[in-house]
Amino acid sequence: MSQVFEGYERQYCELSANLSKKITSASLLNGEQKKQKVSEITGGFEDAEALIRKMDLEARSLPPSVKAALLAKLREYKTDLNNLKTEVKRIVSADVNQAARDDLLESGMADTLMASTDQRGRLLMSTERLNKSSDRIKESRRTMLETEELGVSILQDLHQQRQSLLHAHSNLHGVDDNIGRSKRILTNMSRRMDRNKWIIGSIIVVLVISILLILYFKLTH
Repeated sequence: MSQVFEGYERQYCELSANLSKKITSASLLNGEQKKQKVSEITGGFEDAEALIRKMDLEARSLPPSVKAALLAKLREYKTDLNNLKTEVKRIVSADVNQAARDDLLESGMADTLMASTDQRGRLLMSTERLNKSSDRIKESRRTMLETEELGVSILQDLHQQRQSLLHAHSNLHGVDDNIGRSKRILTNMSRRMDRNKWIIGSIIVVLVISILLILYFKLTH
């Protein structure tokens, strides 16, 4: 996996956990303090969206085998961000209903306990989100190591194939040399045979002429 993507991913996970804590804190505030906290959260959403866009661009620049897994992660992060936005909208809409907020303030200790329980639940959710993000990073590193090992194995195989081709090429040169020497030997043998044929033919002609001369002299005398 790309180290650039991993860096963006780590930043997003930290920012997401921080936003979740701020949302929990904002749900317990009122008035201007809550508005200020919501404004901070909105700015955090813009940073989170920027990180998601950067991760998307980086993922699409990688090979298809890695890109598919990273795009699946991005869909999870987008869903996570949408859930956080939904929680903020719920908090903001609660302020609009003034009567409901007054009832909440008058509910006493029971509502305080419920808010405390809800806060603890959100903190637990934030911790769980951090743990999941850490697991994703570990899984991404493991995938990167496996990809590197596969690449090394492929390079080793290609090197062995190259050596085999070079060896085969060397053997072919040796065969060509042997064929050339055999051809020269056969050519020399053919020339010698032709020369021997001419010599034998010449000897036979001389013998025939000699015999004819001998017969001629014998017959004339």
